[in-house]
Amino acid sequence: MLGGMKMDSNKNSTTTQMSSANSEGGDGVTVGGAKMVRDKDIVDNAAQAKNVTTLVSLVKKADLVDTLKGEGPFTVFGPNNDAFAKLDKATVESLQKPENKDMLAKILTYHVVSGTYTSADLKAMAAKGEMLTSVEGEMLTPVMDGGELKIQDAKGNKVSIETADVISSNGVTHVVNAVLMPNS
Repeated sequence: MLGGMKMDSNKNSTTTQMSSANSEGGDGVTVGGAKMVRDKDIVDNAAQAKNVTTLVSLVKKADLVDTLKGEGPFTVFGPNNDAFAKLDKATVESLQKPENKDMLAKILTYHVVSGTYTSADLKAMAAKGEMLTSVEGEMLTPVMDGGELKIQDAKGNKVSIETADVISSNGVTHVVNAVLMPNS
């Protein structure tokens, strides 16, 4: 369960996915000036990165820290600070109010997929026209756009992956440059 929402079972073999990720980066990937390491979980790695501090703060406000520190595996499309800065300031402030915690959790869990999907997996899915089901329940679509891998949200917005394949002990994170938005 993530934020009260049932998670799909892992559709990928973690062993296979992690071994393919070994050849694509892993330890040594730098995010926000900090070296990401495989033996830390997604939250602990993100907490070290200066470019995702807004995301880390919002995950805490939505009470999702313990879940994202859980066994997983998870694939997280983590918006950087600039992504949140693109949103209307009043909207971001409103989402941080206690009475809007459920909406905040809904938006954040839309950025999480059960299973481990590296950029190679996402490119293969894009080539086949396959989609991902977010923990929130709506679809995310990996797409190739001008030779660049992007993630398309339910509203049709395509976001770029700034840093791919940040491997953690419980999954993989892809830092994205915009906030993905569910339909509802």
